[in-house]
Amino acid sequence: MFFRRAGISHTRYQQERQLWPLPIDRLTVLAVLAFLIAAPFILDRLYIVSYLLPLIIWSSAALGLNLLMGGAGQIHLGYGAVIGIGAYTAVHMMRAGIPFELAMIGGGLAAGAIGIVFGASALRIKGLYLAMATLAMQYIVDFVIVQFPAISGGSQASLQVPPVSFLGFPIQGDRTPYYVALFICAMITLFMLNVRRTSFGRALVAIREKDYAASIIGVDPFRYKLLAFWVSSFVGGLMGAVLATCYYRAISPDQFHLDLSIQLVAMVIVGGLGSVLGVFFGVSLILFAPILLNQTIALVADTTGLTLPMDLRAHLPLMLYGGLIMGFLLLEPLGLAKIYSNIRNYFLVWPFRHSRQ
Repeated sequence: MFFRRAGISHTRYQQERQLWPLPIDRLTVLAVLAFLIAAPFILDRLYIVSYLLPLIIWSSAALGLNLLMGGAGQIHLGYGAVIGIGAYTAVHMMRAGIPFELAMIGGGLAAGAIGIVFGASALRIKGLYLAMATLAMQYIVDFVIVQFPAISGGSQASLQVPPVSFLGFPIQGDRTPYYVALFICAMITLFMLNVRRTSFGRALVAIREKDYAASIIGVDPFRYKLLAFWVSSFVGGLMGAVLATCYYRAISPDQFHLDLSIQLVAMVIVGGLGSVLGVFFGVSLILFAPILLNQTIALVADTTGLTLPMDLRAHLPLMLYGGLIMGFLLLEPLGLAKIYSNIRNYFLVWPFRHSRQ
């Protein structure tokens, strides 16, 4: 079998600690990366702009939220506001003539600075109380963006992203924004994969399990909770700049409301808290399941000649979508990543189940 461990003998610690120790894992990663790089040349423009590009951008943003929720165990219901802060900061900087590379970092720093202020509440409260504090952040940021015309231009106004370039390549058309988002997504993914192997990642795990027990063994909850909120908010602000430049091309206040925050939380939970691969699974389900269900219902109704009322036809995909999410969580509360892990572990020892360690 492809996943067989037999014949793999590590002679150095570096070999055992590599990200993908099995050859099939490395081949899978290379195959997926090769497909993503070649996608603009082999797929229609519709699939790139409507499916792959939003998948890459929202996966990158959800990775930042996953670091906070899955890594440190801190809930955040205002992540949409964090992305909005980064988007508006970056757009204003680009409109002032600042290069996209610096504007992107500036958006991340602005989101990190504001996010860490609200994250300070995690030092004294947790659970539902922390959720309410981050929810307050969402409403406060929404109010400020709408009520200050210097930021958004008004509740119905939109800010156009000026022509910019990334590393000398103009961000225009369809392919260049796609490759910019893919490059940044790859960097964030590698960071998230490696952060768990650092002292920072281990400290976050200790805080996630029991923060007072972590303090006993020398982990400072004050420092690492604030650092987790800052890193998570920085990634969110960074992706806000990418979202505005590579996908929306124009931003307005209604793009960063509470429903975006709820969707991002659902992506992380459904995919699997703490799993990098699970984030991509969760984002794929949240983005594409309603589309596939809507098309399936329309196809079945047209094929069978079944007449459905317009209201039922509009709401039935959402009902099935919600039931699908509940079914996944009932089947495996740890998310889609755990289902994938169970299947993978089965093939690791098949057909010798008694050899599972």
